[in-house]
Amino acid sequence: MELNKRQEQILQIVKDYGPITGESIAEKLNLTRATLRPDLAILTMAGYLEARPRVGYFYTGKTGTQLFADKIKKMKVEDYQSIPVVVNENVSVYDAIVTMFLEDVGTLFVVDDESLLVGVLSRKDLLRASLGKQELTAIPVNIIMTRMPNIAVCYKDDPLIDVAERLIEKQIDAMPVVRKTEKGYEVTGRITKTNMTKAFVSLAKDDV
Repeated sequence: MELNKRQEQILQIVKDYGPITGESIAEKLNLTRATLRPDLAILTMAGYLEARPRVGYFYTGKTGTQLFADKIKKMKVEDYQSIPVVVNENVSVYDAIVTMFLEDVGTLFVVDDESLLVGVLSRKDLLRASLGKQELTAIPVNIIMTRMPNIAVCYKDDPLIDVAERLIEKQIDAMPVVRKTEKGYEVTGRITKTNMTKAFVSLAKDDV
């Protein structure tokens, strides 16, 4: 967030004299309290200042970079996940390729007859299976998929930044968002590199 000149003056006053009331800040700037109210609200909501009733404003001591980092750490998977695209483990490789094309996704999550996660299919998996002379309509995806427990999963309450780090570490494009049950994992969403990009772009725009 870029501060205007008056907001920078307010911050300096609070640094020098805090805790200080809004009325006292207004006096030092020769302005009315009503004129300063929007700036004080912005600085407080952005995290530069803290306000305490009957005491006044405090400087938090955080830089713009620190505040931006704090916002990133508060971002959760559930706020940015998208709808998962799943296929049954018994469908053919051909049908999986068609589904991936029609849904315009790079990863399919494979479930069993109880809708529990059993595997993941990437573009590479399907491309590898397409090479050669195999009859794709006769090969079930459970032959070529990556199986549990070799699947990275995440939960809706996970910090988005942690999931981003795991996507990079595992060199994968997507991760299923799951809910743990007695029998296994139910797929409730997906987080992809595209989701991450949208999240951080929206955060940057909010910070302008």
